[in-house]
Amino acid sequence: MASTDTTRPAKEGGDLAGLEAGLDALETVQQGRTPFRQTFVEKILPPAVAVLLVLAVWQGLVSFEIVDDPTKLPAPSDVWHVVHQAWLQGELLGYIWTSVSRGLSGFLLALLIGTPLGLLVARVKFVRAAIGPILSGLQSLPSVAWVPPAVIWLGLNNSMMYAVILLGAVPSIANGLVSGVDQVSPLFLRAGRTLGATGLKGTWHIVLPAALPGYVAGLKQGWAFSWRSLMAAEIIASFPDLGVGLGQLLENGRNASDMAMVFEAILLILIVGIAIDLLIFSPLERWVLRSRGLLVRS
Repeated sequence: MASTDTTRPAKEGGDLAGLEAGLDALETVQQGRTPFRQTFVEKILPPAVAVLLVLAVWQGLVSFEIVDDPTKLPAPSDVWHVVHQAWLQGELLGYIWTSVSRGLSGFLLALLIGTPLGLLVARVKFVRAAIGPILSGLQSLPSVAWVPPAVIWLGLNNSMMYAVILLGAVPSIANGLVSGVDQVSPLFLRAGRTLGATGLKGTWHIVLPAALPGYVAGLKQGWAFSWRSLMAAEIIASFPDLGVGLGQLLENGRNASDMAMVFEAILLILIVGIAIDLLIFSPLERWVLRSRGLLVRS
């Protein structure tokens, strides 16, 4: 019996050592860098193939004269020629910068307004009962509906553009934060109060970090609403002093019945939206998920 009792602790110690070694091995694998070949196959190749497939179908519709009217569907080469000419003339980056600078400035302003508003709605029952349904209704209202009253109230200027962006983005940001706060576990709040984190301190150290996934989702949706609202404002409210953004470029193509210019504007709007998501919001979302153990680094 004595020998059995002596060997049991040694065996348990060996099991624990083996378990620890296995966990260390897993951690080492997770922190290793992903091979470029795997990244290429999993992340770069699929969208590249999808783009090539769309271009092939597009070119096929033109080449086989399924759509034989170039005023309705120009060839990809015609659209590329228009983009190339705009680049050579130094206008392409101007179109993009005019819209991107407005969109990001309006989004940052919406962030400064929507964040405290969302916290207020999430934490104060009376405010939620009074404003919550209004925010949900504003979020479902098409942004283009705000362009005519904004023009009447503010005139054809940048203030009108920012007003339309705010009305489109603030409800999404606020509702995203409200949704994130609603999903915070009551255990976190009780633990915070036990440790003395109440009031603003509890909001900053407990509520906001715990609500971060929902908040980030609201930010992504808020940017999408900002970008769509801006495009609607630029298309409808065109004025020479406002400069030519991507929405104005799209409207100019329609007025000139130039489908190559129309497709140029559509592609640029799409590319900018995708680029902002890939450069800003996707890394932010991955960081939030990884910090909570919901996304494993391969």
